[in-house]
Amino acid sequence: MTTTPRRPAPSLPARRRRHARLIAALTNLIGACAEAAGEVYGPVAAAPPDQEGIEVETLSCMRVAMSGPLLLDLARSEDTARWPGAVAREEAASRRTYAARCALAEAQDAVHQLGPDRGPVPLPTTGQGAMMDLVVAGDEVAACWRRDPQEAADLVLELTAGGELAVDEVLDAAVDAVVVCGLLALAEARTAATTDPSTAAELCLAAVPYFALAVTLASADLH
Repeated sequence: MTTTPRRPAPSLPARRRRHARLIAALTNLIGACAEAAGEVYGPVAAAPPDQEGIEVETLSCMRVAMSGPLLLDLARSEDTARWPGAVAREEAASRRTYAARCALAEAQDAVHQLGPDRGPVPLPTTGQGAMMDLVVAGDEVAACWRRDPQEAADLVLELTAGGELAVDEVLDAAVDAVVVCGLLALAEARTAATTDPSTAAELCLAAVPYFALAVTLASADLH
């Protein structure tokens, strides 16, 4: 009797492959931000020193601010469609860590119930607290990575050592945190574009470091 050898389970893609479309979109967005700022600064640089009332173009500042969120959402959905197996495993891991955070929160809440009254302010539910813990972890890692990437990598491993958080979900939460900061800068640029072109250009450029950090975090493999 012959048997068919069991196929090994497919390995998880590297994070830069798993998030390839998002990384490409962020890279394109960085270029678009620089181009939009250049359309403001370029005419000023080319104008004679004695010229006043220089006309500049702010349409690109407005365009990149409006299209940025849509482009990133589309890229995320494309990455999800490209790697269904990886997504399924990520979702399974997320359910496990979420359950672990809920269990820990319930245990801590039981201890706190024995203490003094916590006052009239309603506390987050167990589920809300579990989600907030992930967001806070992502914020901490993103802020730390800007200062010292090695320290941030160590922080990720420390945060995930107990099993309440997974490495990839913490890194993904950090990506979300810095992407939001970049998009907020672009939203301010869009507002400023109609009245203050220089400020709009500066805000477009201010978004670039956030998007660059998001690329780094989306590419980082700490396993």
